[in-house]
Amino acid sequence: MKDVFIVGSKGIPANYGGFETFVDNLVSRQEDKQIKYHVACMTFDKEPRQYEYAGADCQEITVPNIGGAKAVLYDLKALDWALAKIKQENMKDGIVYILACRIGPFIHRYVKKFHRYGFKVWVNPDGHEWKRAKWSAPIRKYWKVSERLMVKNADFLVCDSRSIEAYIKHDYAKYDPQTTFIAYGADVSASKLVEDDPKVTQWYTKHHVTPNDYFLIVGRFVPENNYETMIREFMASDVKQDLVIITNVEKNKFYEELKQKTHFENDPRIKFVGTVYDAELLKYIRENALGYLHGHSVGGTNPSLLEALGSTRLNLLLDVGFNKEVGESGALYWGTKQGELKHVLESVAKLDQTQKDQLAKVAKQRIKQQYSWEKIVTDYENIFLRG
Repeated sequence: MKDVFIVGSKGIPANYGGFETFVDNLVSRQEDKQIKYHVACMTFDKEPRQYEYAGADCQEITVPNIGGAKAVLYDLKALDWALAKIKQENMKDGIVYILACRIGPFIHRYVKKFHRYGFKVWVNPDGHEWKRAKWSAPIRKYWKVSERLMVKNADFLVCDSRSIEAYIKHDYAKYDPQTTFIAYGADVSASKLVEDDPKVTQWYTKHHVTPNDYFLIVGRFVPENNYETMIREFMASDVKQDLVIITNVEKNKFYEELKQKTHFENDPRIKFVGTVYDAELLKYIRENALGYLHGHSVGGTNPSLLEALGSTRLNLLLDVGFNKEVGESGALYWGTKQGELKHVLESVAKLDQTQKDQLAKVAKQRIKQQYSWEKIVTDYENIFLRG
């Protein structure tokens, strides 16, 4: 039996979040029973639970709600739990898999302790967290230092983007990092909802949106996702369709700044519709969009992009490495220079049905062949057993 501890996700079963969805799929779709998963889960409750989920041993880790620092504290406490369990149950020859690079200044001493029990420490470096505008300059500096120390001390790194893997190998060449690429996964099944389902009709009626007559954006409302560019370019275009934006803008300073800069509230095509946590409804909304706009400029393989390529017929992606490696020839691409996205949006109206169908076919084939959860889980099981 290979014991694999997973540290860094908020917990399973997953309600949201990339790492949470990954861990949920990893354990619930498990095929090889030679692996025993032990999953740390964050909680604010003073009486943490230990429970089983899809055969995985799950342990809640209690942390105080102290803002951004709670994630660092959570990872450290989760590693303490893993170490204690390994000692208590006399486990040997396993893997501790840490998701993201939050605890670089502390990792060296943990690696030494896990090595004593024959456990290797693996890391998923995630994306370029130190580039995110939401962090202050000192925190961005911490992220970069932490990333460097995680790469330096990890036994192995699993990158969910070839672009991120290339960056790790280039920027940290002096550490000779041992890496591999295993993508993030996507659900390729169609929505179970139909057009006359009450959930569907209520949502479209509430937001005054017509199926197949809107462009769609889904993602966190942060500057590095290029909302300003997408909204400005859409407002400058002559497209007749709506721009439907599914995101959470409550108490969001960036939202108010963007409103002052663009005055998007004066364009009736721009529709902020809040969040959609119903997975089947969100899938239906994707399937019935004319096109999906993806402006993410930071990170690796993005879950929203995979879901869009697997369900939306036409995808318009920011032209950066980690988007292009996923979309390849199944999408259209745009840059951030004035007029570029406007031109792409207006060119969509000139595409004939055959061209649209071909783009959709290539995108869906790409997701099914390279990014299905079945493939991703198999890839992980194979590498865990070899590790």
